[in-house]
Amino acid sequence: MPKQTLVMKFGGTSVGSADALVSATQIIRDAKKDWARVVVVTSAMSGVTDLLLKSASLAALGKVDSLPDAESTLREKHFSAADALIKDEKLREETKGEINCLVQLLVDLCRAIAVLGEASPRAMDAVASLGERMSVRLLAAVVNDAGIKAKAIEATEFIVTNAHFQNAHPDFKVTTEKTRAVLNPLMDEGIIPITTGFIGATPEGIITTLGRGGSDYTAAIIGSILPADDVWIWTDVDGVMTTDPRLAPEARTLLEISYGEIAELAYYGAKVLHPKTIRPVVEAGIGLRICNTFNPSHPGTRLTANGHAAGNGKTNQPEKVVKAVTAIRKQRLVTIEGRGMLGVPGVAARAFGAVASTGTSVPLITQASSEQSICFAVPSEAAPFVLDSLQKAFVHEIEDEDIDRVWSTEDVSIVTVVGAGMRHTPGVAGKVFSQLGNNSVNVLAIAQGSSEVSISLVVDSADTENAVKALHELIVQ
Repeated sequence: MPKQTLVMKFGGTSVGSADALVSATQIIRDAKKDWARVVVVTSAMSGVTDLLLKSASLAALGKVDSLPDAESTLREKHFSAADALIKDEKLREETKGEINCLVQLLVDLCRAIAVLGEASPRAMDAVASLGERMSVRLLAAVVNDAGIKAKAIEATEFIVTNAHFQNAHPDFKVTTEKTRAVLNPLMDEGIIPITTGFIGATPEGIITTLGRGGSDYTAAIIGSILPADDVWIWTDVDGVMTTDPRLAPEARTLLEISYGEIAELAYYGAKVLHPKTIRPVVEAGIGLRICNTFNPSHPGTRLTANGHAAGNGKTNQPEKVVKAVTAIRKQRLVTIEGRGMLGVPGVAARAFGAVASTGTSVPLITQASSEQSICFAVPSEAAPFVLDSLQKAFVHEIEDEDIDRVWSTEDVSIVTVVGAGMRHTPGVAGKVFSQLGNNSVNVLAIAQGSSEVSISLVVDSADTENAVKALHELIVQ
């Protein structure tokens, strides 16, 4: 059966300038030749959401002096692209007028925030949504002017969420009904719906945002419930790389990667896809591809259920055991140690309760079977608050010397080796440690999940680059 429906999402840099918009339009034109039905999801132009949120944060402090600058930056960024690309004068002026209303809305919102002296999560969502709402009008007008039938439509019309502002959760039942009712009739007429990423609305119609990675999430939601055959994420890199090319210049693009592997990579600092954002696509068994707007002929990276593309008969290449290496910097190792902890139930529960009370997430935990110490990583900037909270939680144990001390290291990095092939291959950990030892990298702590898709190691901050380069050689071999 021929593939019918494609959802494409363009990131901020992919729509961030007139040149980028030209590339995006050509990609949409090419997709329309191969696919009967296409939906496009767009992010805000690069830099816009940051500017909006900064304006709101300053307004909450009563500072509105920079608003005129923000206004003119937003107008200049959107209007210059409109002037360069929309030849139809009526369409161009209409588009600029609509964008101008949204810029004015930012000013009104920021002035209201300044009067109140605070920015509620609901107000921040209203401000944050404006970038996507401007971008969708601009992209749809540019695409229409290029002779491709398209219609701008805000996702608030069909993605229905709870009122958990800044990180809202969709109601999939209602969203499914509305999405199909809104998008299918347009696609039946051969029109490409161009919609906003990142935002939804409560049942009452109040704008919400979907949190980090929200635009990818929107594409995944739409893809899973239409359902689409494929979801393509257009960005400014050739796909998922074996490591950060700034650390190892020989890094290269992975043609395929499994969902389990990408979740580990995203968790440990690779700026690819947030695991939450791809969950609907994974659960619906839909194809997902990451591609480069500025190098559209590159195949990019295809995500698959098990690391092999469906129906790909070309797997005569040996499966790479290690697929990628990532590093997450600016972490500190916190250790709670003392012989009095031995066999005492609840120490870990109280420790992590104390950490949770500071709002800190823990990316890595290790504990020896002797139970005489618990060691875990936290982001460096959170370490002083975590230590303070732990000292208060265990004040009596410290006084009674059941706990000798609670302390943290200087800055360290978590280096993670990812590859589903590690699960069935004996001796991978041995190779990893030999490789680090041969390159004089000292390992401070180790953690491996039961899924065996990754091994995480903590190294001194100064050893980060050396460790990544050394481990990346295991891929290149």
